[in-house]
Amino acid sequence: MAAARGGGRGLELLLRGWARGRSFFVCNPRCVCFAFSSTSRYREKARLLIPSGVQLASVRFMAIQTQDTPNPNSLKFLPRCQVAESGSIDFPNVSTAHCSPLAQQLFQIEGVKSVFFGRDFITITKQNEIEWKDLRPRVSAALVDFFASGLPIMTEEVSQADSAQSQDGEEDDEVVAMIKELLDTRIRPIVQEDGGDIVYKGFENGIVKLKLVGSCTGCPSSIVTLKSGIQNMLQFYIPEVDGVEQVQDEVDEANITALSELEKRLKDP
Repeated sequence: MAAARGGGRGLELLLRGWARGRSFFVCNPRCVCFAFSSTSRYREKARLLIPSGVQLASVRFMAIQTQDTPNPNSLKFLPRCQVAESGSIDFPNVSTAHCSPLAQQLFQIEGVKSVFFGRDFITITKQNEIEWKDLRPRVSAALVDFFASGLPIMTEEVSQADSAQSQDGEEDDEVVAMIKELLDTRIRPIVQEDGGDIVYKGFENGIVKLKLVGSCTGCPSSIVTLKSGIQNMLQFYIPEVDGVEQVQDEVDEANITALSELEKRLKDP
């Protein structure tokens, strides 16, 4: 038996209750989402918000906090448990989510554009026309359902290109090592705090090639961050760096081209 009682602060601050499947979701003004995984026997009780308190039997309790990011279309979800075992994993579209049951489940939610796993967070990027007030409770409930199911987050290893096989000569080895160390120790933690990540893709002719993922993808301030923040820091510590360039993988470029062609066909009957 698990009970959640009101009084003072707490449940009297609850603004919204939402029942979906085995989950009861409520959210307070501090953006802390409380979800109770329950059976259908208690679903009707879960739909009722009682100011003095709510009592549920045979439930699993999980609190999921959300944080804003610099990208208004991206929101960071904190399930208070480990998500990615090492590094980060980016799922820019549903076709890349075959190795993750969790990512597949999140992509089933209408309005989810991309999914990103950090060490202890999940960043969801939404479609422009979707409002967070509608999408956030659905994502939170899906996360609770998934973690209660006991399914693995990943079903196979993912090759994360934290460092690209660039054409670096022997004289550049020390420079590349310095670049990667600075990225890992000074830059990536800051970017990850905002729900994204940065991936080293190469160093050629004085130009550091980087890929931005997670909330950084499509963020209005990403170019400013890349040039004013990352480039300035790299140049300050490493004189060999002349500039920073944002790159995309071939699959990303192919997807962008395909989407552009589709939009053009839709506009031109």
